[in-house]
Parts: sequence; structure tokens; C-alpha cells
Amino acid sequence: MTRYIIRRLLQAIPLIFVISVILFVLMQSVSDPLATMGGRTVTRKADRERLTRQLGLDKPLYMQYLYWLIGNDWTKTDVDGDGVPETPGRRRGVLRGDFGTSLVNRGKPVLQVIWDRLPNTLLLMGISEAVIILGALVVGLYSALRQYSLLDQVMTAISFFGYSMPIFFLALMSIYIFAVNFKRWGLPYLPVVGMFDPQIGKTWGQVALHMILPVFSLSFMYFAAYSRYIRSTMLEVLSQDYIRTARAKGLPRSMVIFVHALKNASLPIVTVVGLDLPFLLAGAIVTERIFAWPGMGRLFLDHVGRGDTPVVMGILMLIAVAVVVFQLLTDVTYAWLDPRIRYN
Repeated sequence: MTRYIIRRLLQAIPLIFVISVILFVLMQSVSDPLATMGGRTVTRKADRERLTRQLGLDKPLYMQYLYWLIGNDWTKTDVDGDGVPETPGRRRGVLRGDFGTSLVNRGKPVLQVIWDRLPNTLLLMGISEAVIILGALVVGLYSALRQYSLLDQVMTAISFFGYSMPIFFLALMSIYIFAVNFKRWGLPYLPVVGMFDPQIGKTWGQVALHMILPVFSLSFMYFAAYSRYIRSTMLEVLSQDYIRTARAKGLPRSMVIFVHALKNASLPIVTVVGLDLPFLLAGAIVTERIFAWPGMGRLFLDHVGRGDTPVVMGILMLIAVAVVVFQLLTDVTYAWLDPRIRYN
């Protein structure tokens, strides 16, 4: 297993390199960070020329990529004699943990920009994922064990409804019902903007209250999908010969379900969860935008629109590395759940 993990990690290095090249070329091709540096006013031609030299954007694309990847040893120099250094200063590069500085946050380090938002995203997405997995396990197991019962049919209908609804529709519908109408009816209504009320402050109660609608919007669709996966895989496993043998030997029903059946039925679910977990770092772009949640999704959308290549590349590379790591953890989990799986 150790050799397999080392081999997978070594294979991931060229993959991440290729991903970084593609993303960097795309970002440089479709964005213009200088256009937004003037705020609401158009950046003047003289300012564009000065900023182009200062940020190193006048160099060939491959030089810009190498500067981003491995850094440089250039010192800041004044090219045109106006007292402003035009060439970029010393920078260690991504390979040494330096993702550069944001182009629109007044030179703030990229890692600091990401770290300011990452805890908010992990809080929202982590709780959403916990609600999805726990709720789907309960509903999926019950539906499999009580197949074609009234509750099974009701949950099936709700699941199909939830899976077919886009997230933005669920978010707007929840706002309309639990915020707008509840307030109109004189009932306790839920907040819909931000993480807390500025007049009260950032308390755990305020954060939990502001998370209800975003978590519901994020969880409902995935909960519907996960519960269907668990139901179908449990039904398939419960019909296997070894389950009938375990029952014939007189093993307790709970042991048959949770030890023998659920463990083997978890493999497809682990695959789905392993694919979804890396994107917890990316946040939920639509949900965070609708509810004004200060997370990674909203950060990504804002900086893509303003052409902030260092921040966008930092977010995308973080997701790429997370995908590789979580896929490796998924493979290791396979071997733990099913001892028949061996990696040579």
C-alpha cells in the first residue's frame, strides 16, 4: 500500500503541472486585470503601460508562467525614470509556497486572501456535507429496509423533486417562504444575508441562524441523490447470498445490516463523496452569491470578474491538489472497506 501511495503521488506531479499550465494560459487569455484597476474610471493609457511593466505583463507568456511557478531574482528597478519601479521584485514562486500578491487587494498576499475566506467556506460546506451524509444514510437505509412502504414512496417522490430542482431555485424559494412570507405572517423569520447581524456581532448563535437557509439550499439536492444511491446499493447487497447466510446463522439483525451489508454497500457512496469533498474548498458559488456568504465561491467569482490571476490560480490549484489527495484517500478507504481489494 505504501508503494502504491508513493507511486500515485509521483504520478500526480506531472498531472498538476499540466493543469497549472492550462489554467494559467486560459486566465491570461480571457482576463484583463488592468481594466479594473481604475475602479469605475477607465484606466489611462499611460497607467496601463506603467502597470504592464510593473506587473511583468509585458513579458512573453512562458516567462510569466515561469515567474509564477519558480519565482525570480529580479530587483525592482525604475525603467522610465518616473520614480516608480516597473519590474517585479524578488519572488520565491509557487513551488516554494509563494503564490504572489493579489492584483486588486492592494498587494495583499494570495494565501492571506484565501485564508480570510477559507474558514467560512469550510464551516458552511462541512456542516452541509455532514447533514447530507447523515440524513441520506438514515433515509436510504430505512427506504431499503422498508421497500415500497408509504414513507419509502414519499421519500422517493421528495428525492426526485429535490434532485430535479436547481440550487438557485431552492435558495430563492426558501428565501421567499422562510424570510419574506414568515415576516409578512408575523412568524419568526430567518436571515438571508451574510454570516451575522452587524448590530449583534459575530456570535455562534448568529452564525448558526444565518447558516440555516444556505445549508438547506446546498443539502437538499445532494441529500436526494445520496439517499437514492444508498437505497439502491443496500437493496442490491441485501439480496446477496452471504447476507442470507448471515441471517441463517442467527446473527443479530443490526450486525447483518451495519457490519455486513452497509460496509459493502458503502463503496459506491465513498466514490461519490470522494469526488465531492475536494470541492468543499471551492465553496458554493451560486449559494454564496445569493446569501452574501463571505466564502471561497464568492471570492472566486469576484476575482474572476476582475481578472485577478494570482488569486484565481491560487484557488484553482488548491482545488486541483485537493482532488488528487481525496482520490488517493478514496482508494485507501476502498481497501479498508473491502479487504479483497489490493493495490500492487
